[in-house]
Amino acid sequence: MTKAIFAGTDEHALVAALEAEGIEVTVIPDVANRPALEEAGIHDADLFVLTDVGQATAIPIAKTMNADVRIVVFTDDSLPEFVSGQEVLAVDPALLDAETVAEELASS
Repeated sequence: MTKAIFAGTDEHALVAALEAEGIEVTVIPDVANRPALEEAGIHDADLFVLTDVGQATAIPIAKTMNADVRIVVFTDDSLPEFVSGQEVLAVDPALLDAETVAEELASS
């Protein structure tokens, strides 16, 4: 089973869409810092889904803790420049809805 960690707001119901595709989702309710990522299980996660670019510092932290985790940013906001060197799949909700994104993530 694919395991995902989700951080940020869920205004597009992406968590429900991921779960509907059979992905096990752990939501970080507050800030996605190192302790929160560890508690959520980043070491064993397949995906780290972020919807709040204000928490973009979590991306390099997550990659440091799990080099194989796929990073998906689901927002219409631009990512900060310091994240540009990271492998990040950035998806704009205006272009792809949550169900389509969840379906693609479950099949890849």
